[in-house]
Amino acid sequence: MKHLKLAFTFLLGMSSAAFAADPIEGVWKTQVDDGAYAHVTIAPCGGNFCGVISRTFNDTGEYKSPNQGKQLVRNMSAEGNGSYAGKVWRPSNNKIYIGKIDVSGNSLKLRGCIAGGLLCSKQTWSRLK
Repeated sequence: MKHLKLAFTFLLGMSSAAFAADPIEGVWKTQVDDGAYAHVTIAPCGGNFCGVISRTFNDTGEYKSPNQGKQLVRNMSAEGNGSYAGKVWRPSNNKIYIGKIDVSGNSLKLRGCIAGGLLCSKQTWSRLK
């Protein structure tokens, strides 16, 4: 009986590790861009990851932006070692860029690039949840 309990505990631990969240999943706070910042919730979408603007803030506090609920991070596929590739939408100019993300602990470094990655704009986000 003791061995059965030990085996069950081991299997339970292994199964929860298999279903652990990917490092990119969670709620992230963006850097200020054009006077505002957002909380972006990143979760699985299909076989990749997408990030939706869940809350928005400016110098007066939280406000209801017309961009809430829209996808900022689009179809990011895991490339290994905390790196992801996909697309990024910038609300201020309504353009979509080639996107790259590197996650390390509670820090997310995002790049939105044009010209095949020659010209990039960068932000560092911090994990909230």
